[in-house]
Amino acid sequence: MTPGRPVPPPLAKPITLDADGSDAETRTLAAAYGATSPDSGLVPLTVARRVPTADDIEIAIEFCGLCHSDVHATRGEWRVPPYPLVPGHEIVGKVTRVGSAVQDFAPGDRVGVGCMVDSCRECESCLDGLEQYCERGNIGTYGAADPRHGDEITQGGYSTSVVVDKRFVLRVPEALDAAAAAPLLCAGITTYSPLRYFDVEEGDSVGVVGLGGLGHMAVKIAKAMGAEVTVFTTSESKFEAARELGADHVVLSKDADAMDAANRSIDVIIDTVAAPHDLNPYFRTLRLDGALFQLGLPADDMPPVSPGLLIRRRLAYAGSLIGGIEETQEMLDFCAEHGVVSDIEMVTAGQLNEAYDRMVAGDVKYRFVLDTSTLQEPSERADA
Repeated sequence: MTPGRPVPPPLAKPITLDADGSDAETRTLAAAYGATSPDSGLVPLTVARRVPTADDIEIAIEFCGLCHSDVHATRGEWRVPPYPLVPGHEIVGKVTRVGSAVQDFAPGDRVGVGCMVDSCRECESCLDGLEQYCERGNIGTYGAADPRHGDEITQGGYSTSVVVDKRFVLRVPEALDAAAAAPLLCAGITTYSPLRYFDVEEGDSVGVVGLGGLGHMAVKIAKAMGAEVTVFTTSESKFEAARELGADHVVLSKDADAMDAANRSIDVIIDTVAAPHDLNPYFRTLRLDGALFQLGLPADDMPPVSPGLLIRRRLAYAGSLIGGIEETQEMLDFCAEHGVVSDIEMVTAGQLNEAYDRMVAGDVKYRFVLDTSTLQEPSERADA
């Protein structure tokens, strides 16, 4: 367990930005690590955070998980983002200040922030508590224009503090280890949401394709729901690790005989692999009315799916994207009740670039988490 920390004072320095730009309001500065170009690596930065408005919560960040999407974003592998860019959307910390309209949170509360910090709040998806599917596009925790605050570009959790609207702040149960809970805000909810949507319960059979950051959470959460879990992997070296996580069965997916033996044995599959791969062998393992949820997002095209496999067993092929705020809170409470957290390796600010290279190489078991106490003090002027 992570030792408890005292409630820290606000980590940012109050200053007034120079009036040579359009923004002269009072803000605070926070130490951070981020990228200044696709090939800069992660370097020390200072970010400006707004003073909390009536609906805002200021958070002193304790820990922030490292997600593979952070690597793609900072290196410009999906698109060229606005630089400088501070990544991080698996944030856990303690409240330091709240706005006048905030009633459900107080200084000292342990809270979390996930992959989004706002949405339109008006479309059908938002009104249904599905902010992740906001029809106008949700506001990402980093690298997104925030129209409610002068189109400022959001900066993420590799930082000592952040200010977030109360509607997108989550309560992290004290029963959860703070550092190991951080990845729940992405990897946890990403796997919990489709399992919950499919109403997985005791006696159901869940298949998990891939045993990385997402896959290991899928195994833990499915087991906590009472399911019988089968891990599909291309590597025999992961058999023991899968069983240690609680998997009931492990299948070597490149072994045709082993895959044939798994025919019609699974109710729902959570596919976490982010590289192109043939799905047809996995569809054959599904029972009537089964479903395969695609969570991994390959950069290149996937091999075609045979419609006949879907038709003959009334199978569903679906995607899923994180979860709404209400469901994410439900997930955190569920994990606290069942003692589910991520398996993590803690890193310092100076180890971030090495951690990125290790993520790309698949050398992590299973998530890295940044200890933000290792960040330097902010400089006198903001980089972002």
